[in-house]
Amino acid sequence: DGEVHINELKNGNAEVFWNPTSEVRRQRLKRHIVLFEEQTDFESERLWQHVTSAINKGDQHKATQEKFVLEEEQRNAARERRENSTEWKPLLFRHDAATNEWRYKYEDLRPWDPLNDIAQFEKNGILQTMERHLSTRMSNHKTTCVNSQITRHKRSAKDCRRRKTSDQPSNHSQNTESSCSTPESVQELSDDDGKYLGFGSLCTQCGKEMNHLKEIHSAVLSLQRAQQDIHR
Repeated sequence: DGEVHINELKNGNAEVFWNPTSEVRRQRLKRHIVLFEEQTDFESERLWQHVTSAINKGDQHKATQEKFVLEEEQRNAARERRENSTEWKPLLFRHDAATNEWRYKYEDLRPWDPLNDIAQFEKNGILQTMERHLSTRMSNHKTTCVNSQITRHKRSAKDCRRRKTSDQPSNHSQNTESSCSTPESVQELSDDDGKYLGFGSLCTQCGKEMNHLKEIHSAVLSLQRAQQDIHR
């Protein structure tokens, strides 16, 4: 987001190649870093602090010296590990033998879920996603509702079998069997709300949760449309 100039070596002329507007500068992503005093010894900002300081001061000779000292320490440490047969175990990366590449251990390649994902943050070098867990709560509650309805149907069928084996008159037995041969009617949900595994309609809490999710989804779509209008 800074100016870029082109210098013509033949005649010494310079011209502005890129000069970002204030709007472009405002769109720059905010940089989030770990506080220096909370960084470990091998984090780049702390590890290269003396080299960086020399570069910022324009002292190229000092920067080269600090870089040599740092790299020599790393060579000595590697030599000691070889002599002691100590294996270096990376904290945050693993080696993929198939591609011969180093991969971040905690990479999350799933798409961003605007209804459930709130923010991404880093803690101890591990990238994590803060979630609302609405979908998890809905899933758990639906499972509970389904299990309760299954139990109720089983109990009803069991009662029917008991009545059939009783010593009641034949006409009464036939009536009882007729009334219990099929479980209570089941109302399926629409495709939009999910079939709910075919066990009855949504309970009150499920209905509220579903309506809440619909409201959030509508709000997100409205924001997305507003963003597109702004960009246009």
